[in-house]
Amino acid sequence: MRYRLAELRGPGVRAKALDARALAALAANPGCERRAILDGAGVDKATLADALGSPSVFGQSQFAFVRGNAFEARVKADGGTELLRLVHEKLDRSAEPPAAVRVPDLSAAGHEGRRARTELALGEAVRAPGEWTLLDHPLLALDVAGSPAFLEPDAVVVHPDGGWTVVEIKSFPLLDGSADPAKVGAASRQAAVYVLALEEVAARLAAAPDTAAPRVRHRILLVCPKDFSNLPTASAVDVRKQRAVTARQLARLTRIESIADALPEGTCFAPELPRDRLAASVESVPASYAPECLSACELAFHCRDRSRAQDAVTALGRPVRAELGGLTTVEDVLAASRGELGDPDDPTVAALRRAAALRTEALAGTAGPVRASVRAEVAPCR
Repeated sequence: MRYRLAELRGPGVRAKALDARALAALAANPGCERRAILDGAGVDKATLADALGSPSVFGQSQFAFVRGNAFEARVKADGGTELLRLVHEKLDRSAEPPAAVRVPDLSAAGHEGRRARTELALGEAVRAPGEWTLLDHPLLALDVAGSPAFLEPDAVVVHPDGGWTVVEIKSFPLLDGSADPAKVGAASRQAAVYVLALEEVAARLAAAPDTAAPRVRHRILLVCPKDFSNLPTASAVDVRKQRAVTARQLARLTRIESIADALPEGTCFAPELPRDRLAASVESVPASYAPECLSACELAFHCRDRSRAQDAVTALGRPVRAELGGLTTVEDVLAASRGELGDPDDPTVAALRRAAALRTEALAGTAGPVRASVRAEVAPCR
């Protein structure tokens, strides 16, 4: 299967490593086979989108990147004093306040070296309870489709009782204690990936005879600017639901051989292929497009164009698609509302026809007053 996935990327094309954002996006759209096979094969979707003529604008702007780095540096200043205060206040008031904090050096050569150093530091913190420990940008690994995906959370805090908490630092504001639900949801899914990776580390440490089983907390700390200032504030977010969804999707991703086996012979996603052949390869894998993909997937513009060309109701959003049942195109929906298609006893069809009747009645009832109002407005201008 590894050889088959390498063939999908094209000869000599290196696999693009998965990161936490990509894994979180997988969890946000678990029904998309296209994204699953492309990510499983390590295809660079941004390059693929350019080759298809639908370049992606997905990603963080340079201004937002600089602002985020500056805010993170402020949160972690003075050895993480403010960050640990927020962890204590929001998640662990029963513990002693963090008067002294251990900040181990996690530097090492290469990804494997940094991952091993992170695991060693976590083990040392667990074996020395009673202290607060801050791991600044640790490196974790998560097995995805048989290959390690290296993940770098903003921070991991080890509590005095040995529990581990993931810290996500974002530059979007918390206004009066709340933030944009879409952004909080994306941050929660990303943190859930780190929780899964930490659980794998905890399982390995628990197997050691001299180490108690560490507890990975499912409430993460989301740190953001307060209101319109640059002062940090925080909120505890429960990510158990996002963790469960991500775990299911990753388990599904490890079985992408079933998707690969169903592909036509000669399918390849190499960006140097002629555009028509490349488009045919991409279209051979079913997609599950929704408007939310625009903020999470580099291939979203291509999938949106195809969805619109096919008149698919998925382009209107998942809630609309869920309400329409077996009506999969906009033309089918309009035909059902006109009484030309569908079973009248079907609740969806009946609701559409009722809505169309109400619309016709409303337009007929307001046409006269509207025309009179227009004449009254136009008369003084003559």
